[in-house]
Amino acid sequence: MTSLETQVVVVGGGVTGVAVLRDLALRGVPAILVDRSDFGTGTSGRWHGLLHSGARYAVRDQESARECIQENTVLRRIAAHTVEDVGGMFVLLPSDDPAYAKQFTAGCEQSGIPVEELTAAEARQREPLLADRIEAAFAVPDGGIDSWGLIRSMVADAEARGCLALQRHPVVGFERDGDRLTAVRVHDKAAGEDRLIGCQWVVNAAGAWAGRVGELAGVPIHMIAGKGVMVVMASRYVRGVVNACRKPADGDIIVPQHEVAILGTTSVQVPDPDDISVDPADVDRMVDMCAQMVPSIGHGRVLRAFAGSRPLYKPPSQQAQDGGAAGSGGDTREVSRTFTVLDHASRDGLANMFSIVGGKLTTCRQMAEHLVDQLAPRMGVTTPCTTATELLPGADHGYHQLAGPLARIEAEGAYGELVCECELVTRDQVRDAIAAGVTELEDLRRALRLGYGPCQAAFCAWRAAGALCEHADADADAEARLPDPRGALERFLQERWRGQVSAVWGDQARQTLLNQAIYRGIFDLEATGEYDEAGLFAGLAAGESAAPGPDRAAPADGGDPSRRVGDELVGESEGRAASRPAEGRATSRPAGGTA
Repeated sequence: MTSLETQVVVVGGGVTGVAVLRDLALRGVPAILVDRSDFGTGTSGRWHGLLHSGARYAVRDQESARECIQENTVLRRIAAHTVEDVGGMFVLLPSDDPAYAKQFTAGCEQSGIPVEELTAAEARQREPLLADRIEAAFAVPDGGIDSWGLIRSMVADAEARGCLALQRHPVVGFERDGDRLTAVRVHDKAAGEDRLIGCQWVVNAAGAWAGRVGELAGVPIHMIAGKGVMVVMASRYVRGVVNACRKPADGDIIVPQHEVAILGTTSVQVPDPDDISVDPADVDRMVDMCAQMVPSIGHGRVLRAFAGSRPLYKPPSQQAQDGGAAGSGGDTREVSRTFTVLDHASRDGLANMFSIVGGKLTTCRQMAEHLVDQLAPRMGVTTPCTTATELLPGADHGYHQLAGPLARIEAEGAYGELVCECELVTRDQVRDAIAAGVTELEDLRRALRLGYGPCQAAFCAWRAAGALCEHADADADAEARLPDPRGALERFLQERWRGQVSAVWGDQARQTLLNQAIYRGIFDLEATGEYDEAGLFAGLAAGESAAPGPDRAAPADGGDPSRRVGDELVGESEGRAASRPAEGRATSRPAGGTA
């Protein structure tokens, strides 16, 4: 077993954990961060990308609203390159309660959130695809933010100041002497061995998984995993963030992110934060509700859907008053989105561990500051927090611009060397990332947006796998470190299919058949997992005798295979809910298959 030594071990590589690492680094405190996977693969990588103004909480949760508008301003300054300054709008429809608009504007004013009432003409000038009839509209300083860009910048800044961040090092235990933790035991997945990190302090920033880390350390933390389902559309549809001006509910927000729009979101308590399954009924509901604000979404192309778990927390005293949490399957919107620092010395008799729970991505820096402000005096550190004023690497470039990637490759003359045409990822970018140590295609996706576009990796995934092979051929030492490219390709495609399986109809069904033909037909990939309905339907379309699932009828003979897939999945390949049969969509999973 190899060992390391540091002063502070931070558990959790989401935005809050890396914000804590950077705060410690700026105060001159040596620290090591560990995460069970790649950074930002939990809640931080599974959300809609809204830089909150706080207006969504102005009526019912003003503490969170004030935190959001304060940090909205800070992130625009210190991390401008990760922010798209698109603005936001709340829209009151004829079916909404007109009294809510007065509550909304009053709440914004009380929370310090700038709000401007717009006429219908002004609103439609800003958002040409809005519904014909709106009763009122209000502009607020919402924005978009790239969480993976923010995480990368914070990690780079912390490592440049002497800290260390370790991916794929899950915590497997703690060494304890009396009332103090003396070391953190982690498993190095790449090396296949355990490592021991000796330390004086431990910070638990594992988000929705904080309870599991607490259990390993012997302290109880009751987290509430609030699953939110989001839907990715194949176009932006809106110029800025569009919210429904009503009490928060499913399908009340549309966030433009890069070349797509993300619709959100549900809020349901689940027993396991790793439950990221998506019910097709949730996809339908998101599309139907958001189409009330922007009707063209109702007949648009859905690329995929995904889910993430919010790291919600209620203090034990509040849980007792409320009679416990919402319970599995219950709505978690009443749980505050503010954050709490847990000092386990006073709370549990564990002298050298803190946890940070609750909160939002927008408030990650503020969460880290509050925690380290409590930790630092106990360590004898007097350096004040400077994270609100120290710019992150890249922030001096200004706000992210939608046309930025195209302008960059045009300036570099890189046409003809694109690996991913949808996201304008060049071959040099892929090679540089691999040379820098990124060896999983899934990590390349998060780093470069490879495979995010309308074709959902039909052409870029195998090109990137080829780049892995080229790198291995050119460097014998690297070959031993690199994963099997074929296995990496299969894992990548399985994850793509996980997002598509709940949203395949119409044009996306046709795209799915094309992807299936490329990867199963040309590359002959084998069955590896459960997400393989595309294989079943492609086989049926080709006249094979494979049996469908027990409650799924085989497609009818003849006609367009993609239409048959669409018909089977939703009853109508060209339309959606409005033309869907009353019995709805089949949801069973055939056994076996490949992506």
